[in-house]
Amino acid sequence: MGLQRTKITALVITFNEIGYIENCLKSIEFADEIIVVDSYSTDGTYEYLLAQPKVRVIQHPFKNYTAQKSFTLNQASNDWVIFVDADEVVTPELKTEIITTVNSSTSHAAFWFRRKFMFQQKRLRFSGWQTDKNYRLFRKSKVNFSDKRIVHETLVVDGTSTTLKKQLTHYCYRDFANYKHKMLLYGRLKAKEAILKGKRFSLFMLLAKPTFTFTYNFFIRLGFLDGIRGIKVCYLNARGDWERYLELRRLEQEQKIPSLNTAQQNG
Repeated sequence: MGLQRTKITALVITFNEIGYIENCLKSIEFADEIIVVDSYSTDGTYEYLLAQPKVRVIQHPFKNYTAQKSFTLNQASNDWVIFVDADEVVTPELKTEIITTVNSSTSHAAFWFRRKFMFQQKRLRFSGWQTDKNYRLFRKSKVNFSDKRIVHETLVVDGTSTTLKKQLTHYCYRDFANYKHKMLLYGRLKAKEAILKGKRFSLFMLLAKPTFTFTYNFFIRLGFLDGIRGIKVCYLNARGDWERYLELRRLEQEQKIPSLNTAQQNG
């Protein structure tokens, strides 16, 4: 009689992911349970998910990334969880490493995945993404998403963690409009996060942070080696910082919080 295989739950959150979710789901078919939480897609994503016999789909309103992922994690029936984005694909090599890892006598509670970034169908090798990694495989009983972050969520791990050798493929750039929308959304959510932490708008930071972000990613992080693709990605990442400070100013005006510049003038 063979040893019982450890069961895995695969989790995904979606909003308007037609064209990407199909390959994502195919790559995680090895999971014993697949749960997708959709925030009311309008492009046919939800209908597509309903037609997948192995997928349990739940619609849940999107508040922020941390809240959505925390809700999704709570739906998992198994302790071992792989959490992937809808535009990510688990390669056959990574699949093998995942299965081997969870069925070993590992003492680690969580595992980082390094990611290979794809600009449409070509690999983006630089532009700040070359050392990116995220928690993607972990034990549900040993983690929770920190409520201190609402975008680029942080996992709090009760135990040790390490990095898997194989990479996750991330189709980060669909087209200019899609990536711009994503960066602007991140910027607005970071502004809300900043307000919660008591940070205030600064004209200096509005001008300096986007400039620094572009310069750092394009020159120091070698974005120029990615050619026109590097220019686009570095610009849009900087645009997200610009949006963050514009949104921070708007939130201050809405809540009648004096900005840092106003406070200094009145001081």
